[in-house]
Amino acid sequence: MNQSIQARYTFAQQLAREAGELAHRYFQNLDQIVVESKGTQDEVSIADRETEVFIRARIAEAFPDDGILGEEGGDDRDGKSIIWVIDPIDGTACFVNNMFSWCVSIAVAVDGVPTIGAVYDPNAKELFHAMRGGVAYVNDKLVNVKDVADFKGGVLGVGFSHRSKPEEFTPFMHTLLSSGGMFIRNGSGALMLCYVAAGRLIGYYEPHINSWDCLAAIAIVEAAGGQCNNFLADDGMSRGNPILAAGKPLYPLLLRATGKNVK
Repeated sequence: MNQSIQARYTFAQQLAREAGELAHRYFQNLDQIVVESKGTQDEVSIADRETEVFIRARIAEAFPDDGILGEEGGDDRDGKSIIWVIDPIDGTACFVNNMFSWCVSIAVAVDGVPTIGAVYDPNAKELFHAMRGGVAYVNDKLVNVKDVADFKGGVLGVGFSHRSKPEEFTPFMHTLLSSGGMFIRNGSGALMLCYVAAGRLIGYYEPHINSWDCLAAIAIVEAAGGQCNNFLADDGMSRGNPILAAGKPLYPLLLRATGKNVK
């Protein structure tokens, strides 16, 4: 099994790069792309769909017995122990508005555990990647979370979608700011979580996020020495869940600040 997982890890890294470069070619020709709305602040384009088609085809060819769950495509996880969870473009709103905060996110979950993460930012040419039980990298550079004791120790990443209610989120922001903390939201949960792994942000919180937006980054954060909540609890793979991530000294404070009973 270890050899099998290592093969998928190597494959996921290359696939994330290839898919990212495909999406980037669309990004360079935005004036030719038709954008559709899937709901409030939720957009999709041919770039999302064609990049996911490419990713799915490559996985199906290399590992035909694995399941795949993607943002834009179908769900064929039933009865399969190894699941690829993919977001062809995380940060589509940034992508279609000619901003650089987007990425390709590819995760592998084994028996319900986030095991492999590969997140590629083609604008910065940065591949964040890790395998459970190993260490985390940006390209070939080893990275670790930034361990701080309180919110004054750096900048915290936050995310919000209209699947959540504003009144669920604003108390957290009040606690963060009144504690001397500061925040950033760049439009890509996957990238901000990877910035936690790389020590650029001290943590990340979003009251609801989908599995394809965060599962790869969870594997990377944990390999980088950080702590995340049990995102896949209560069918988080299908339904989504809150996401919290930070270095281990800060995580309990972040959890208390959310006011949530998060597993």
